[in-house]
Amino acid sequence: MKLNTRSLLSGGLLLLSAGVSVRAQETPPGVPISVVVTLEPRRGKTIPPIEKEDIIVRQDKEKRPVTGLAPLGDQAKTQLLLLIDDSARGTFDTEINTLKQFVNGLPPNFETAVAYMRNGIAQFTQQFTSDHAAAANSIRVAEGAGGADVSPYDSLSDAIKKWPDNEAQRKEVVMISSGIEGLGGGLNADNPYVTAGINSALRAGVIVYTIYSPSVGHFGHSYWRQTWGQNFLAELADQTGGESYMIGFESPVSFQPFLDAILGLQRNQYLLSFEAKPAKKAGLQRIRVAIENKDASIAAPQQVWVKASM
Repeated sequence: MKLNTRSLLSGGLLLLSAGVSVRAQETPPGVPISVVVTLEPRRGKTIPPIEKEDIIVRQDKEKRPVTGLAPLGDQAKTQLLLLIDDSARGTFDTEINTLKQFVNGLPPNFETAVAYMRNGIAQFTQQFTSDHAAAANSIRVAEGAGGADVSPYDSLSDAIKKWPDNEAQRKEVVMISSGIEGLGGGLNADNPYVTAGINSALRAGVIVYTIYSPSVGHFGHSYWRQTWGQNFLAELADQTGGESYMIGFESPVSFQPFLDAILGLQRNQYLLSFEAKPAKKAGLQRIRVAIENKDASIAAPQQVWVKASM
């Protein structure tokens, strides 16, 4: 019996085509994600032109499609919370004028709020407002010994819970604290209270900048607690795509250089869009963002909230 070669070939192609079609249908669409990232020069002070094709996003080591890279510019609606540890040493009080000048000098597209961390909650002295003078005037002296410093990370979570629901493109916190975690949980990178604060910020899309300022009391001059306090602040900033600022264990001579640096970073921020791999359950998914073949680096959140696949 003779077989028709042409028929066999046609049948094979149809089966191959059907297989490709089935596989395509089985591949779920990506979940659109947008995050704020900050470009930095790798050497020198100049950032070369960066396009979306230069950005690599990996999720679970799998490369994901990058769909956009748009500069935020000077018009992007931005909300910035100044979050101050109420247990700060008296040296903090000498920085109040510096902080007021910083808030008064923010661009018009910034809404500002001021809150104090105390007993694991955030006490707002000024809700978000475009009236920078009002926000600046709400900055007061820290209560020092009267301001319990149980958990600055619980206070951060509380502040984020109270954040108004809106469409601000940038949400940022400048957190001034010793970073010391008074509830325990272990002096390691998996401290549950620190992790909870980080996760709150990541889920809300909030970038956290931290400035080390020592606290009062025994913890405030305990070398190992100071060390881990700074480690926790650095971890928080790094995980959320921010920066951490400190000079040793003493109070900085001035917050001014740190505040200037934070404002400078705003000029190099972009909205990065990509398609995340769907998950069966909604949750935080670890990502890695990098720049390929350009003399620049990038600060980005290390996890993103991905909705459950349908």
